[in-house]
Amino acid sequence: MLNKIYLAIDLKTFYASVECIERKLDPFKTNLVVADPSRGKGSICLAVSPAMKLLGIKNRCRIYEIPPDIKYIIALPRMRKYIDYSANIYAIYLKYIAKEDIHVYSIDEAFLDVTNYLNLYKMKSITLAKTILKDIFDTYGITATCGIGTNLYLAKIALDIISKHSITNIGWLDEERYKKLLWHHKPLSDFWQIGKGIEKRLERKRIFDMYDVAHTKPEILFKEFGVNAQFLIDHANGIEPCTIKDIKEYKPKTNSISNSQVLFKDYEYDKAELIVKEMVELLSQKLIEENLETDCIKLYIGYSKDFRSHTGGSRRLNYFTQSYKKLTYEFLKLYKETTDKNIPIRRIGISFERLQQKKYEQINLFENIENNKKQIKLEKSIIEIKSKMGKNSIIRGMNLEKDATTLVRNKLIGGHNGY
Repeated sequence: MLNKIYLAIDLKTFYASVECIERKLDPFKTNLVVADPSRGKGSICLAVSPAMKLLGIKNRCRIYEIPPDIKYIIALPRMRKYIDYSANIYAIYLKYIAKEDIHVYSIDEAFLDVTNYLNLYKMKSITLAKTILKDIFDTYGITATCGIGTNLYLAKIALDIISKHSITNIGWLDEERYKKLLWHHKPLSDFWQIGKGIEKRLERKRIFDMYDVAHTKPEILFKEFGVNAQFLIDHANGIEPCTIKDIKEYKPKTNSISNSQVLFKDYEYDKAELIVKEMVELLSQKLIEENLETDCIKLYIGYSKDFRSHTGGSRRLNYFTQSYKKLTYEFLKLYKETTDKNIPIRRIGISFERLQQKKYEQINLFENIENNKKQIKLEKSIIEIKSKMGKNSIIRGMNLEKDATTLVRNKLIGGHNGY
């Protein structure tokens, strides 16, 4: 059996690079940030050009954090444009690797299992990586970086840590090299799936690097992290048994769909209720569109600034449904029972859990079955009109209220401008 070889490819400062290329500018010589200044100085920069990074400006900073003496171009986010670029670059991967051996990790990152292609192309892994990266640059002007590893984890770490210090933008790791180069690397939060919170919890146990993790008694880690400790232990030793084939064959035991938004301003309790109704409307239409139904709902309410963290909760219904009317009723009950009426609201999230395919109509003696059928038929007609004419081609009256957000959000992709 051949040893596995993976490539992890990242499109460098993707959004900012696309905006520079569209303007025929060099991302490495142009100061550019991708942000929406209409949201104020606190607007998050989705990306900054490599030239800005050299000046010490970090991705995901806020506009006000950029020193006033630095001159730069502000580019409005154009998510549709970025999706198109990403799809075109995926087509480049397909020139070399079959889709079964590609896992798209995000809009600007992908894993490629090249194990069976090295003999085919009579190339070493680094040569194939250089070939693909050159093709991306020559075709679209996007600079990419690459990690090569003997498993998915090592490829990702080679990408995130090693490639940044390579003049070729390529790094590689096997288990032995990983231990030699990175067992004492700090901070721990540089490693995939270790955030600042986990890093602090490890530090409280006097664990400061991957060497410490690998040499800590497993029972200490399992007591602190439960079953997730196994991921830490494996990764500390450079082990990752999961393959792209495993990812593609994975089927979750339970399904859910969700929607969330950060509001453009603070909302009072009554005004935020409108947003909850709008969000239930859009998500319930997705249920109907995919012929799904749910018997479990979940609500998240996040508050402004530091008043308190959040409220909400989940609730099991005693019936399965896809009805907008019923789901709105249940969500408003949960909202009224759990939401603090005296604190401004800034974030709202809803989800439908325990989804199943709708096969039968659940009969309730206290409901008019014909009215329920008419309601679903109406919702299907609305969905059909929207699919043909656009999301804002047909709307409810509540969407025209002053503080409603649906009309604006229908023009967004991933919460950002879609044009």
